[in-house]
Amino acid sequence: MFDRRNIKNTYLKILKRTKDFLLSKKSREFFVFLFFFFVSGAFWLLQTLNDDYETELSLPVRLKNVPENVIITTEPPAQLQIRVKDKGNVLMNYMVSKNFFPVNLDFKDYQGSGNYVRIQSSDFEKRILSQMNASTRLLSVKPDTLEYIYSTGKSKQIPVRIKGKVTAGREYYISDTICNPDSVLVYGPPTLLDTIKTAYTSHFEINDISDTIKQQIPLQTIKGAKFIPDQVEVILPVDMYTEKVVEVPITGVDFPSNKTLRTFPSKVKVTFQIGLSRFKEIDADDFTINVSYNHLMHLTTEKYSVKLTDTPRGVSHIRITPEQVDFLIEETSIDDN
Repeated sequence: MFDRRNIKNTYLKILKRTKDFLLSKKSREFFVFLFFFFVSGAFWLLQTLNDDYETELSLPVRLKNVPENVIITTEPPAQLQIRVKDKGNVLMNYMVSKNFFPVNLDFKDYQGSGNYVRIQSSDFEKRILSQMNASTRLLSVKPDTLEYIYSTGKSKQIPVRIKGKVTAGREYYISDTICNPDSVLVYGPPTLLDTIKTAYTSHFEINDISDTIKQQIPLQTIKGAKFIPDQVEVILPVDMYTEKVVEVPITGVDFPSNKTLRTFPSKVKVTFQIGLSRFKEIDADDFTINVSYNHLMHLTTEKYSVKLTDTPRGVSHIRITPEQVDFLIEETSIDDN
């Protein structure tokens, strides 16, 4: 443990050295130097702030008195970026206080201008300058035009289409793409509404997924239109591949009444991949192998290359065994019928 007496002695030594330094000649010279340093710095700052400078400031923009039956489909910009010139001390006051009032746009003042309202900077420059010193010069305003588009309740329901790229991991596949909701309301001027048929999601890319995912995707914006809701939930169910084998019979079609098709073998094995969740749904009855009489008549060999006529949705990597079968067209007597 520390000796209390040693701690006290150390403290007294430090205190004495500090006192001796503050009362020394070097200390007095140091404080005199600091005093004149701060005085000269203050004079330099005052001189500097008396010069003219330029700076950028931000002013909020507000649209007010919008009627309840009006939908603003394209909002005006949230802020104006203005460039001003004045004495440094005035500009410093602007930057420190930052208490500018918003540039308010009254909807009623522009109601007769149509659904697409454009307000030139000359219309609101006076509102900006009224908040500043008389000596302040307004050099530029960005954007130089405020614009917004509105609709008086005109809307229609349109379908949503997913726009993106999604890949599944090895041995997995995407069994479906679900969009919730699958349709949205779009508001806009009548002339614009007539041209909008579909709402598309923003482009997205997801790779190597191995489990079902849900993701909120915003809709692509269209100038002058507003979607409600403006984003949808995209659900991508993922399933695992499994392999299944079924035996499918070969059937002759369009044969004359006195002729019959015989193949050797009469059935072939069809091997395919299917999602694990649908394994029990798919059986041999979902596949069809039809062989037409005219097709066989044009063959130059007695072997037929087996081809599936119908396959169920969702199967892949189909293999047929054997790929070729021998066939014989038999004549059937009237007595056999």
